[in-house]
Amino acid sequence: EDEDSMDMRDQVLADAAELKKVADWYLHPEKPVEVDATACGRNYFTRASAPEYEDEDSMDERDQVLSDAAELKKVADWYLHPEKPVEVDATACGRNYFTRASAPEYEDEDSMDERDQVLSDAAELKK
Repeated sequence: EDEDSMDMRDQVLADAAELKKVADWYLHPEKPVEVDATACGRNYFTRASAPEYEDEDSMDERDQVLSDAAELKKVADWYLHPEKPVEVDATACGRNYFTRASAPEYEDEDSMDERDQVLSDAAELKK
């Protein structure tokens, strides 16, 4: 019985020492973390030579999120630095005077020659 109580006492003291060590981690977070050199392993999923396991949908979604973030960064920069000049793409705005509904009909040289030929043929047929 004396030996059982000694084993129990040793177990309680070991548990108390472990609890003291864990409590010290919380009380002093500024202390460096002690790492056992033998306690390491290899991650076979995120190593550099591992095959890519990202599917097409998540890659597309990631690209979309990154492009949205870049656009938001650009817009935020407009508000952050209003003194910067406004960048305008010359082809992005403006009125097309040639294809609007009220524009006069545009004919190229070949169409004009063909029309003149048809009108002259029709005039000859009337004679």
